[in-house]
Amino acid sequence: MDDKPNPEALSDSSERLFSFGIIADVQYADLEDGFNFQGTRRRYYRHSLLHLQGAIEDWNNESSTPCCVLQLGDIIDGYNAQFNASEKSLELVMDTFKRLKVPVHHTWGNHEFYNFSREYLTHSKLNTKFLEDQIVHHPETMPSEDYYAYHFVPFPKFRFILLDGYDLSVLGVDQSSPKYEQCMKILREHNPNTELNSPQGLSEPQFVQFNGGFSQEQLNWLNEVLTFSDTNQEKVVIVSHLPIYPDASDNVCLAWNYRDALAVIWSHECVVCFFAGHTHDGGYSEDPFGVYHVNLEGVIETAPDSQAFGTVHVYPDKMMLKGRGRVPDRIMNYKKERAFHC
Repeated sequence: MDDKPNPEALSDSSERLFSFGIIADVQYADLEDGFNFQGTRRRYYRHSLLHLQGAIEDWNNESSTPCCVLQLGDIIDGYNAQFNASEKSLELVMDTFKRLKVPVHHTWGNHEFYNFSREYLTHSKLNTKFLEDQIVHHPETMPSEDYYAYHFVPFPKFRFILLDGYDLSVLGVDQSSPKYEQCMKILREHNPNTELNSPQGLSEPQFVQFNGGFSQEQLNWLNEVLTFSDTNQEKVVIVSHLPIYPDASDNVCLAWNYRDALAVIWSHECVVCFFAGHTHDGGYSEDPFGVYHVNLEGVIETAPDSQAFGTVHVYPDKMMLKGRGRVPDRIMNYKKERAFHC
């Protein structure tokens, strides 16, 4: 058998299908510059809003406008809550997003929950579930109201899934609720430290309070959506504030039960890449199953003379991340169909 690529099959690979914007960890606050918790990296609280404005300007002026933007969480900083400025800062950031010519999909991170309860977020402009796709005759692909996750179709045969990494979390939930008790029990079982944000001495350092996890209910739903996408030959992009692959992340920043999420993803063919924020440092790795894990560099720790966002251009055979400032370019080739494995 001649296994050379068929030139006709490759001829359409240079044709761009669509593109989308991506940005993470803006963490705006009306504050002087500060540092991260370790005191090792500068945080530019006020300037992050200017970075966001610059990104929006760039997306609006691209020759082929992105179909949407994925905002990977931590849109305003937790410090806002201490100064009773949460609503004001959120309004300022959302007003900035109004300049964007295309829809934005918002993911929720730990800083959203430092500022607001889950109930508040559900009724806020950060809830973009109204943009979801509903698959007719497939009720199993409908997410529950118990977590903030949904999927949508930006282009035929491509499905994007937003996950809720704080579905299991002690953040943003009523401390008298069974959910809070359940999550605190999980956290304390893995983290005996008095300071629950400290990973000191932990064999599984991701079990800290500023992280969270995916409920079994959400993972079952993800499995159903991926099953549908497999059956219908769709390519899938997954988005979460929390990363799930150790080689692309600082271990302290992973989702609590990242292995469970990987197990679901690895049991399907359709997932191309997994985008996350949270680490601020950025990270990149292709896992053994050909899924690309991209952790985006955080806007909050990006110097005024740089930038941190990207546009992903989607082709029939690959996705290409065109990074700006400290976000590097990446080429993510789709894995070959199993039929071609000899």
